[in-house]
Amino acid sequence: MTFESFIAVKYLKAKRKEGFISLITFLSVAGVTVGVMALVIVIAVMSGAETDFRKRILGLEPHILVMNYAGKFDTYSSILEKLKQKKLIKGAAPILFAQAMIRSNHSFSGVMVRGIDPEKGFSLIKGLGPEQLNERLGKEQKKGGLPGIILGQELANLVGVIKGDKVILMSANGFVSPIGHIPSMKRFVVTDTFDSGMYEYDSALAYVHLKEAQQLSGVKNKISAIGIWIDDVFNVKSVKDSLADTLGYPFFLRDWMEINKSLFSALKLEKTAMFIILTLIILVAAFNIASALIMMVMEKTKDIAVLKAMGATNKTIRRIFMLQGMIIGFLGTCIGTISGVASCFVLKRYDFIQLPDAYPFSTLPVQLEYLDVLVIAGSAIVICFFSTLYPAYKASKMDPVEALRYG
Repeated sequence: MTFESFIAVKYLKAKRKEGFISLITFLSVAGVTVGVMALVIVIAVMSGAETDFRKRILGLEPHILVMNYAGKFDTYSSILEKLKQKKLIKGAAPILFAQAMIRSNHSFSGVMVRGIDPEKGFSLIKGLGPEQLNERLGKEQKKGGLPGIILGQELANLVGVIKGDKVILMSANGFVSPIGHIPSMKRFVVTDTFDSGMYEYDSALAYVHLKEAQQLSGVKNKISAIGIWIDDVFNVKSVKDSLADTLGYPFFLRDWMEINKSLFSALKLEKTAMFIILTLIILVAAFNIASALIMMVMEKTKDIAVLKAMGATNKTIRRIFMLQGMIIGFLGTCIGTISGVASCFVLKRYDFIQLPDAYPFSTLPVQLEYLDVLVIAGSAIVICFFSTLYPAYKASKMDPVEALRYG
């Protein structure tokens, strides 16, 4: 232990008459601890929410969409062959987007129809493989030969249907008759429902077979886009750029980050705002550290004078009080970090905090990012360091003669 460290630790052990200073020191440590702990937990919850939203979206959306400037296109077989030859791509499938009205015996509602080809091996419905999709979207011979449709759970509740009920899809792409324009209509049987946990999808999305969607929309052998899935969802930008050079005009590509940019930007902004707000707790604790050091300097006026008379330099005095403040800050940061990490593990393992139905998840989504923990701990230590500068500077500038005369 160096001379400065020895004196700093000795000053932290307050005597009985200096009990008030010891209390301020304890409160300073507690303040840093609470601030760091709260920051670790909140940032972990925000990271968990972002990851949860990403998993839910990618469970329904492809990673990249290949679209045509002209709208719907039919020359997609050659494009699918090109995409299959790419090493970074693990699957591709055609998709047809269409707007329609869904009608049951009880109610009707607007619906976004997605026509998909289950035989391609990649579906847009998490948990349903090609064979299951082919069974659910194919024609049910036992029920009048009607094709199947898969509805979002909220949409099924809205129109009042369950599995086995029949519905009618009506599209504006119909035909002109002597009595006017007649919309295209097709009957389906509800074979399944899905629950993604995201109301925007569950209340307005329906899946049918690609051929049925083409027939309903009146676009023979045409699709709206080609969905692409890759291994690394975070490498989507580079894959998209390489595919753009390969496909060229008139095709353009959109990735899942671009499509959901507003959602993830809002989550990132909330995470940054929470970091700034909770950092203020650590800042308040830093002011407590500065106050404790200033009172310590006033209390140790004679000791500082004696040290200077014995040959201690201004630099030595500064180091003593800076080390004293850093011990307080480091101790609070360590306790807060350990407590925050432990709390995150407990929250992740035991779901004792239940959230209301307004949220897409029932419990707190906790995901601990160790880089975030390092940033939080580092920021806390830096703030505590700056809080020691002024008290240490004032102590080093103290005149030993005046201190001994009036101390």
